[in-house]
Amino acid sequence: MKIRKNSQREFKGNMTAYAVIIAYIICLVLRIPLCRFIGDEGVGLYAMAFEIFILITLLFSHGVSRTITGMIRYRVKRAQYKSARKVFNVALRLSFVASAVFAVVAAAASGLIADTLVLEPMSKKAVLAVSPVIILAALVNVFRGYFNGNGYGVLGAHSQYIEKIAMVIFSVIGGRLMYDYGLKVSALLKNDMAAYAYGALGAVMGMILAELITLIYLLVIFIIYSGTWKKQLAQDSARRVEGDGEISGLILGSAFPTAVIAVICNSFMLIDQRFFNYCMNRMELGAQRAGVWGAYYGKFAVLTGISAALVCLALCGFIGKIGSAYDKEEYRMMKDRMGSAVKTLCVIAIPIAVFMAVMAQALVNGLYKGENELAISMVRRGSVIIFLYGAAYLFGQLMLKVHMAKEFLISLVISYVLHIGALFLMERVLLLGAAGVLYSTLVFIGLLAVLCFVFTVKRLKYRQELIYSVLLPVLAACIVGLIVMLINKLLLPAVGNLPTVLITLVIGFVLYILLLMALRVLNEGELSVLPFGNFWIKIGRAVGLM
Repeated sequence: MKIRKNSQREFKGNMTAYAVIIAYIICLVLRIPLCRFIGDEGVGLYAMAFEIFILITLLFSHGVSRTITGMIRYRVKRAQYKSARKVFNVALRLSFVASAVFAVVAAAASGLIADTLVLEPMSKKAVLAVSPVIILAALVNVFRGYFNGNGYGVLGAHSQYIEKIAMVIFSVIGGRLMYDYGLKVSALLKNDMAAYAYGALGAVMGMILAELITLIYLLVIFIIYSGTWKKQLAQDSARRVEGDGEISGLILGSAFPTAVIAVICNSFMLIDQRFFNYCMNRMELGAQRAGVWGAYYGKFAVLTGISAALVCLALCGFIGKIGSAYDKEEYRMMKDRMGSAVKTLCVIAIPIAVFMAVMAQALVNGLYKGENELAISMVRRGSVIIFLYGAAYLFGQLMLKVHMAKEFLISLVISYVLHIGALFLMERVLLLGAAGVLYSTLVFIGLLAVLCFVFTVKRLKYRQELIYSVLLPVLAACIVGLIVMLINKLLLPAVGNLPTVLITLVIGFVLYILLLMALRVLNEGELSVLPFGNFWIKIGRAVGLM
């Protein structure tokens, strides 16, 4: 019972982080049906608008929303309910004004952004349509911050699921309807790209509707709980209520650093697209650039991104525990938990990366229609990004937990600058196209993972055990990967793509777990936290591996 209560408490403490990762996975899943309904070209045009939306959303969610969550929580614990409410009101006004300015600039400069900044004129409609989404998303994040600060984080998590699920539904429907309309326009204009441009516009219109539904949900919840908050205001015993200017300064001063980090972490896709489009124009392949970028953005980035996010989901619970042990100066426990986290990273991320590379053809052809050779090739070459992203997430989040924000920012800036340098070399000098974007992304994430690891190990004086945590999981994943590759080749002609993926995944996962038990990598305690943990323990005992 005690273990169960601790697990429930830990889950609630990590609920916001879990919700963010799950919401991110849903966003990636959205691109799979979009590729089927509006084509790679449509997704390539939609990418710019969606990345602008993501940047602005992160600016407000990592900046304003997280800042006011902490500010409100601090005041609520001290019964300063009027000041807490003042934080919400000031944040709401600031976010509305700032997002309105961003929206107006995005609308007025949509042509400049599309034509000059990203070199994709046909995406102008989608960029223009993203303007109202910016305002709605900003308001949504303020309400989430208020709920989280008042101890209603579950409502904020639910709103993220509602937002992303609605986005999948309405963006797909909108993209399909507008693509069909665009076909008629294309016939009149004798320009096939018009249909894809309207498809991208429809997908963005679906985002507007999703944000509006989410905001309405939060407003309804706010009204329902208004009676409770009025009682709290009546119980306020504070001698003074902070002024608007004082609160504004606190919000802006606290929000800016985290907002900068969030923007740097997530702006590389727009820069990558700009360099890529320039490269394609230089090679006189401008007519193909939207389709190729759509394959990269809607296929390779989706499959590796979902896999990496699942790895982060498995690591999320360790980060809070390690940070807690560090704050309590329980350094031995902290190091034990770090060892478990790194071992979990290797045990989960390495086989996923190997299986992804081995099953790339069946997986891509099963999920997507049309020409997939480019996407299959990129998945095979770039599956290592799954492990690198997981490592960067683990050590980067640990740095923030143990008060190493300065070192993390240094690591991020160095990685970002070298990413830009690699991108310049590969796209403007070597003209490598999509492959150049992939390699420069590997430089960015790989270097970030290495720098975060070095800084963390140096600060915490941590020494990683290698044989059972790293080397043996690598060996087991490679052995099972070869078996999976053979099974994949035998089954693919007989049963088709997706059945092959499902069968080989099950067989590969079972063999991998058994091999880890045989190599003594996993003990009973570690097996018990895996899916169907008791089943694996019984199997291990039955075959004499435990």
